[in-house]
Amino acid sequence: MTNQIMIFLLDTILGLFSLALLLRFYFQLLRVPYYNNIAQFLIAVTDFVVRPARRFIPGWKGLDMSTLVLAWLAECIILTTIYLYQGFDFGANMATAAGVMGLLGMVAIIKMTLYIVLFMIIAQAIISWVNPYSPLAPLLNTFTQPFLSIFRRRIPPIANVDLSPLFVLIIIQLLLMIVAGVQMEVKSMLD
Repeated sequence: MTNQIMIFLLDTILGLFSLALLLRFYFQLLRVPYYNNIAQFLIAVTDFVVRPARRFIPGWKGLDMSTLVLAWLAECIILTTIYLYQGFDFGANMATAAGVMGLLGMVAIIKMTLYIVLFMIIAQAIISWVNPYSPLAPLLNTFTQPFLSIFRRRIPPIANVDLSPLFVLIIIQLLLMIVAGVQMEVKSMLD
């Protein structure tokens, strides 16, 4: 019972922190407007660890790689702690276990990225129907534009209905199935 509570707390707290770091990275990557409440919140929540990490983790082509690496490390810590609480013995083959935890952390980051894009596209579609002048609309438009524009160039609106979100959601679902398969393969390396 205590193990389950500890796993839940760790997964929730570090998972939300990892999500904040990942969102901060993608907001910078996709050039989401800096002066909005969500971006300011993400910076305020993550700055205490990102600023010191920048000394050790250099940027790459103008991107703050420290946020991405820290998100990955948080996911690795979550996974390692969960396996430890479940009684997994890392001592048997420490190098293999560390490599597998690193790979599982990367898979978790990819999975979280797909869910972020999925949520943003659904939120943008709902807001565009309900309140297109919402303060969140510019943020969501900037975030989803690179994904939707691929289909908007090839598929015209049908009766003024943009079907590009539908195609992106289908592709994300397919990618999530592939990621789940990869995750199972990586987990089998621990056996």
